[in-house]
Amino acid sequence: MRIQFDETNLLAEMVGDAHGVRRSDLAASSSAALAALKSFQKRVEDGNYGFPHLPFQKPLIESVRRYAAGVSGSYDTVCLVGIGGSALGAWALDCGLRGPHPVQPAFSTRNPRLAILDNVDPSFMQAALESMNPRKTLVVVIAKSGATAETVATFMILQEWLGRSLGKKAGARIAAVTSQGKGDLAALAAREQYATFHLPDNVGGRFSVLSAVGLLPAALIGIDIRKLCKGAAAMTHLCWRPGLEENIALRAAQAHYALLTARNKPIQVAFPYSNRLWGTAFWFRQLWAESLGKAKNRKGEIVHVGQTPVAALGATDQHSQVQLYIEGPNDKVFTFWAVENFGATGRLPKTKWDLPAFDYLRGQSLAKLIDAERRATAAAMVEVSRPNCTFTLQRVDAEHLGAFLQMMEFETAFMGELMGIDAFDQEGVELGKKFTFGLMGREGYQSYRDQFAAYEKAAKALG
Repeated sequence: MRIQFDETNLLAEMVGDAHGVRRSDLAASSSAALAALKSFQKRVEDGNYGFPHLPFQKPLIESVRRYAAGVSGSYDTVCLVGIGGSALGAWALDCGLRGPHPVQPAFSTRNPRLAILDNVDPSFMQAALESMNPRKTLVVVIAKSGATAETVATFMILQEWLGRSLGKKAGARIAAVTSQGKGDLAALAAREQYATFHLPDNVGGRFSVLSAVGLLPAALIGIDIRKLCKGAAAMTHLCWRPGLEENIALRAAQAHYALLTARNKPIQVAFPYSNRLWGTAFWFRQLWAESLGKAKNRKGEIVHVGQTPVAALGATDQHSQVQLYIEGPNDKVFTFWAVENFGATGRLPKTKWDLPAFDYLRGQSLAKLIDAERRATAAAMVEVSRPNCTFTLQRVDAEHLGAFLQMMEFETAFMGELMGIDAFDQEGVELGKKFTFGLMGREGYQSYRDQFAAYEKAAKALG
């Protein structure tokens, strides 16, 4: 397993003092980076945060594998009901290891598809139901709190849909992932005897991809979760090392922190040059945004900090976004994700066309072209002082993807420590949830309904 990080194009020596950082500055900040490592390590040892332990939970890994083996062949669709961290990790794994839709092989009981219902758009729900056969569908409902409105509402419809076709046998087609012993989903799962897997209390949704949240749907669609966790475990060992050369998560956090704070780069563009990593870019977008966008620091001071993540796909978005990136505001740092070995070369025919736009490409390959596109884009950005860096995966397989996901979770945690914030809470999300509960009439949330009514009254008065 090999993942590399190259920060050369972030350096002032490449993009100028106004937009890059000097090697000497990074060397001088190494003590702060090591302090961030030790601070986070202490919080993990105290039991506050649990994601670093997930790749080593062999009993969970084996119980998930046993369950998947026991139901194998009885379904052609795994219908995942969840939102945010309860869905994006599974999508990243499916897209990365089985290929993005719609280029996956035809689904069957030997190759089940993953259908993710992560929104409450009623037309989307109707289309999903029409596309699935209840007798060949296995539902996985995921909610840590057991009370997420979108997940609960979607599951209510699916549970009734299964019941109409399967009657009392419907419960055998449902698996739940939630907190142990608390929340309404846990209570329902116990009452109905659903197969149930638990999420540790100290693992938040956006850090949960290597818990049952991601491992269960992955195993059900045929992904080797032992290899996934093997790669993540190897990366975890590297992420605890104090040497910045080996610890790429810490080195990347140090560099991005310097760009954010010393060079005012409030936007990071995650730019994978691989369709298989496109789902991972959306997973990263939530991880970085929810973790680092905070109103207060750990001292309780108002700071309103964060770095906005944007997802772009190379080479596709060279033709839709790079014009802005090259000539627009210089307020971004670009993180390219490269792949050394795609598993296929896409060899171009050697046919002579007698057309200049065709003939220079003959006999070459798509693998060479996409690599040239990435390197050319990075160089073009350097020419106009746009700082950029590159993560390179040897290949996209279970070990590398598991390692890459774990590396980015560590980088996010280290970034939070450097910023002096709690990267693991999400108060900004909670207020919107409470307003929704109030508007939908949930008991105990009348005050939020009243607060929303006051907001509407004020808005109408101005309208």
